Amino acid sequence: MTHAPQIKVPATYMRGGTSKGVFFRLQDLPESAQVPGQARDNLLLRVIGSPDPYGKQTDGMGGATSSTSKTVILSKSEQPDHDVDYLFGQVSIDKPFVDWSGNCGNLTAAVGAFAINSGFVDAARVPENGICTVRIWQANIKKTIIAHVPITNGEVQETGDFELDGVTFPAAEVQIEFMDPADGEGAMFPTGNLVDDLEVPGVGTLKATMINAGIPTIFVNADEIGYVGTELQEAINGDDKALAMFETIRAYGAVKMGLIEKVEEAAARQHTPKVAFVAAPKDYEASSGKQVAAGDIDLLVRALSMGKLHHAMMGTAAVAIGTAAAIPGTLVNEAAGAGERNAVTFGHPSGTLRVGAEAEIANGQWTATKAIMSRSARILMEGWVRVPGDCF
Repeated sequence: MTHAPQIKVPATYMRGGTSKGVFFRLQDLPESAQVPGQARDNLLLRVIGSPDPYGKQTDGMGGATSSTSKTVILSKSEQPDHDVDYLFGQVSIDKPFVDWSGNCGNLTAAVGAFAINSGFVDAARVPENGICTVRIWQANIKKTIIAHVPITNGEVQETGDFELDGVTFPAAEVQIEFMDPADGEGAMFPTGNLVDDLEVPGVGTLKATMINAGIPTIFVNADEIGYVGTELQEAINGDDKALAMFETIRAYGAVKMGLIEKVEEAAARQHTPKVAFVAAPKDYEASSGKQVAAGDIDLLVRALSMGKLHHAMMGTAAVAIGTAAAIPGTLVNEAAGAGERNAVTFGHPSGTLRVGAEAEIANGQWTATKAIMSRSARILMEGWVRVPGDCF
């Protein structure tokens, strides 16, 4: 019996924010994977090492968490006044599918650097020393993102002293602006309400703020579901009953937001929406041992991604947090002490994060003009990734 040999595909392994993933240029993919479809999905699944019933992704580039089971495809932008088109694929760990329904805000921090290094940004716009502004078209949600990438001696600067909770080592700061961050084409509040009564069988009727900003997100109050807001991963991820509760909340919230028609469809849409719970500030010890004081934060937020409590905070969910915090009356705003604000510092399992947002009422509806946060990124490895030639 003969077996197809492995092929090699040019790829770069990068960290962006508190995530990491495998980055590809569209033109470097095998021809059948250069267009959306099963061949592309199968290729990316094999690259990452999914589906893996052991949940380890040992035979691939994935790291067995939602934060490290990610892929990015970049190409020269087809949109006016943009440099690069950014397509994000969240790869399921134990199931055979790639979720294309949303963005990854953390990996966005690496897109600018990759775009510059790949020649997608006009060389005349890259300074010898200073900041290069990269105009990104986020193809999943059809939104503009601006990355401000530091340049030293004509090359992307990756080292620096910017510290990001959830990332072990300091690096260069990359400021990211999410322009008009309401996700998709619908209203920022798809139900028309800042707070809804969300009926969840087996759980109860919960107060919920459901927002499309950065990524569709369902916010609930921590105390309504039996938490205080200072929980770390081990308090939830080892509790099958708790994980099932959050998935039920997510499914019923997704229906109410109009993202799916039936709760059963949520299983095939793991990346969106996210579920998060909020609480007023309290002292706690972060997963690194760092002490977080209540006086240093505006609120506490814990969020789930791909069925597990996230070790820090997804970048897109941070956009949702910042936007909701800027709008009086949301659960996020109330947890932060209510009132008007254009920035918020929140506590998450790994520490704290500050995010700014601007929101306004237009034609009777809230809209977000932009959200801003700082992340960092660096190349971990570059060259080729190998996969069996008959896997896609």
